[in-house]
Amino acid sequence: MDSDFLNSTLDKLIIKVVPMENLNGRELVESGDLCERRNGRGVDLNRNWSVDWGKKEEDFDPYEENPGIAPFSEPETQIMRKLALSFDPHIWVNVHSGMEALFMPYDHKNRTPDGVMSERMKSLLENVNLLHCHQRCMIGSGGGSVGYLAHGTATDFMYDIVNVPMAFTFEIYGDETASTKDCFKMFNPTDFGTFNRVLNDWSAAFLTVFKLAPQQIGEVPYKASVSKLEKWVSIDEYLDGYLMERSSRYGKKKEVFELGMQEIRTYFRLFLLSSVLLMFMFCSRISKGKSSRPIVSAIPL
Repeated sequence: MDSDFLNSTLDKLIIKVVPMENLNGRELVESGDLCERRNGRGVDLNRNWSVDWGKKEEDFDPYEENPGIAPFSEPETQIMRKLALSFDPHIWVNVHSGMEALFMPYDHKNRTPDGVMSERMKSLLENVNLLHCHQRCMIGSGGGSVGYLAHGTATDFMYDIVNVPMAFTFEIYGDETASTKDCFKMFNPTDFGTFNRVLNDWSAAFLTVFKLAPQQIGEVPYKASVSKLEKWVSIDEYLDGYLMERSSRYGKKKEVFELGMQEIRTYFRLFLLSSVLLMFMFCSRISKGKSSRPIVSAIPL
């Protein structure tokens, strides 16, 4: 790829990279539990998103695929959702390992979406497979390609809810000869030659995506950005942002009076609760006053 063209392409892009979503799960793996895929609370983060959340297939494994008690019950998925809604990305890539594949939506259905943009996504993946995966990569919907459906995944949320025009899952490495109990070998290159090949191939693959995807997105009208309703935040999120902004502008001592976030949330909730109770008492008093009035018949006696 021509370096001048590459530099001009990168100058027009904003790229945000989250190098590790599951920090606590990673610590469990590094401590010796090499097959652990869940977070520190035992939840599979790629089943904790809201699209088709909680649906269980016949082969559902409650240990392996624990979706959490509710969509976005986990802080990791909450952070990723907030990032996506604030950023409005045009391209989303969720990077996995375990096999070599280029997946597009859907994970919870055994088919790809309808429409021109879906065809453009598939065409882009075919180019990446030819140029960088050397025709080894499986292409298609996650649900239709791997032999099972996955519900509550990040890629389906990004495509269906955030309306990212191109949402992908890249499986960048897998050792098919490894035992299912040897998760380190199954998911990771074990020699420098293979490691460098994977690094070079997939770095180039991302550069190809950066080069081709904006052209294809610009040629096809795509769904409008996420609705304003999706951008509403909770009281806790509002207070977090408010206090962070005030603290950075005026200093914590002056504006926040050394009160912790938990105390401020508690006071705010008590204020709301007291307001509701006062309104209830006021309405009850009006209702009681009305019921004590004499009843006047509308029919002449």
